[in-house]
Amino acid sequence: MKKLIILGCLLFSQFSFAQEYSAREIERPKLVVGIVVDQMRQEYFYRFHDRYVEGGLKRLMHDGFMMQNGHYNYIPTYTGPGHASVYTGTTPATHGIIGNNWYIRAMDDDIYCAEDSTVSAVGGSESKGKISPRNLLTTTITDELRFATGKRSKVVGVAIKDRGAALPAGHLGDAYWFDGSTGNFMTSDYYYEELPAWVKSFNERKLAAKYLDQTWETLFPIETYIQGASDDNEFESPFKGKARPTFPYDLKKLQKDNGGLGMISSTPYGNTFTVDMALAAIEGEQLGKRGETDFLAVSFSTPDYIGHRFGPQAIEVEDNYLRLDRDLAKFFDYLDKEIGKGQYLVFLTADHGVADVVNYMKSERVTAGSLDTKALTTGLDNFIKGKYGEGDWISNFSNQQIFLNRELIAENGLSLAEVQTEVADYLLTFDGIKETYTGETMRNQEFTTGLKHLLQMGYNHKSSGDVMVVMEPAWLANAGKGTTHGTGFTYDTNVPIVFYGWGVKPGSSSRYATITDIAPTLSMMLKTRLPNGASGQPILEIVDAK
Repeated sequence: MKKLIILGCLLFSQFSFAQEYSAREIERPKLVVGIVVDQMRQEYFYRFHDRYVEGGLKRLMHDGFMMQNGHYNYIPTYTGPGHASVYTGTTPATHGIIGNNWYIRAMDDDIYCAEDSTVSAVGGSESKGKISPRNLLTTTITDELRFATGKRSKVVGVAIKDRGAALPAGHLGDAYWFDGSTGNFMTSDYYYEELPAWVKSFNERKLAAKYLDQTWETLFPIETYIQGASDDNEFESPFKGKARPTFPYDLKKLQKDNGGLGMISSTPYGNTFTVDMALAAIEGEQLGKRGETDFLAVSFSTPDYIGHRFGPQAIEVEDNYLRLDRDLAKFFDYLDKEIGKGQYLVFLTADHGVADVVNYMKSERVTAGSLDTKALTTGLDNFIKGKYGEGDWISNFSNQQIFLNRELIAENGLSLAEVQTEVADYLLTFDGIKETYTGETMRNQEFTTGLKHLLQMGYNHKSSGDVMVVMEPAWLANAGKGTTHGTGFTYDTNVPIVFYGWGVKPGSSSRYATITDIAPTLSMMLKTRLPNGASGQPILEIVDAK
């Protein structure tokens, strides 16, 4: 009898535990939306704030939680590494995406960050279809969400740029990108043997052609755009077929000489087109409506194309952000209606910032300059030959890194470390070069502050170069009209980090945070494992808010 009573108590306790456990199910949002705006500075939230609508960027700023002092914590600040770092929670030193392209010694050639020669195009041009995430060495938060739910969660990446879709979608998600030759969104057979029906239906709408059959004019009277340079100036690069970089832009007329349907990437309608595709993905895959937490990764590539051509002081950039703001308001209104207010989680960040146009800065009497890389490599070549004799001593110069011919160095019985040091010291004789570091130094010393720390976080022992070059602030390589990015200075590193929606209390913080903190924050909120290479930390102001 006593044994029966004990057995009964054990069964009852197990039953009670099971009931209690089922009553405490893991809570997650219906849908997570990751937004990466290509080339967005943090300051754009404030600079154009007065003319934003209430439901777009203002909604994120005032109803979400913003880390105002968010930064990239490595060099170089490019699109491929940026997307990879946001979603892996670590830097190129670990996830392996050290540039948009980088030199491979064994191949004596460059590789593209999302390149995969083993796959083929699906639904687009074959030349645009050799794409997958296989060069990414770690998992992403999107991978970890799939693992956490037995792969019942769906993950979809959407962007005009293929790397802006494939890297965020991770190894286990689906990715779709734009093919400028056909005007369609496409994928590769890494993901599908043929396009899903909903993508085919979306492509049949021929939206790229429709958007380009119009004129890009400013939303407001052009004389009211007073945040930067005048419309007609010498610092911007005009479209082919147009003498001056000035409004209006007759897109129907200009597209023939500017990439055909691919020109949509360089107009604000590329953002609208991306939102259209994102909405089609939600409907086609029933994201957030299936009883599982799904993830939609959206990258807005257009701001980067416009920013490179015109620079951050341009009216074109301001008008693009005012229009993007309205596109986001439309997107969020749709999510309110279809997913439900408070039922979805959004984060918004950027893959990098942008430098001001060098000649514009000079015109304002700010110290700036252009590094002539041809003169640098010619001078370096002559220096090495004068010291060590004839030979092809330099294998490659890219991403501000010198790759030396290690086989030739070994054949001549030279010390690689000594040659690296000689090259690094010589490069410091050039105007515009602030600092140089050798690969030997990157491997054998640990740096915790300054530009050298950022370099080390971007330095991959197997893939990076022999000598790293850091230019002076406001200096760019081979600068002309327009601008670029890639440095470790604040104009390239200070980007938005804002969370909104499910589980997020409104607020802001000026504490220093990094974009590698985004994925760990999501891991805490979604109750998943951290991505397997993650080095960032959860943003406590968000995850521990009561």
